[in-house]
Amino acid sequence: MAETTHEHGAPEDHAEKPLFSALLTPHRSLSRNGFTIVMILAGGVLIVQGFFFFVTGAWPIATFCGLDLLALYAAFKLNYRAARAHEEVMVSRSELLIRKVNPRGKATDHRYNPFWARFLVDRHKEIGITSMKVTGQGRTTPVGAFLNPDDRESFADAFSNALATARR
Repeated sequence: MAETTHEHGAPEDHAEKPLFSALLTPHRSLSRNGFTIVMILAGGVLIVQGFFFFVTGAWPIATFCGLDLLALYAAFKLNYRAARAHEEVMVSRSELLIRKVNPRGKATDHRYNPFWARFLVDRHKEIGITSMKVTGQGRTTPVGAFLNPDDRESFADAFSNALATARR
């Protein structure tokens, strides 16, 4: 989800005042409570199936029900871990900063001069924005790849406006 904020502080150097700041985070539709409910329901179904197989003498198959539950749990945990990744985008008159933070918390900064940076948006007629990237100084940095189409549109509009403002 794209959350856009503008800072209205009065720093000493007007050129360093952020004109635009956004925190981009991946959307996850299942909350922690939803995860608990899904795991309880799946566990209940798999226990009933496992019990049926055990009673009918197919006890090796019952063990696979436990492995299914373990695989489901691992898949959700990996998904939630990947959701910890995020991007911070900041535009001032003198710098464009894109900070990408991976799920482990390691940050990588990509800095551009806003006068030379170009914001490129790829669009599909039916889908909308399919990718966004910043290019300049011989480098390219993708931005907001994990955003949904509506968030991509709103971010692209706000970010384009911020770059135009920084260049004035």
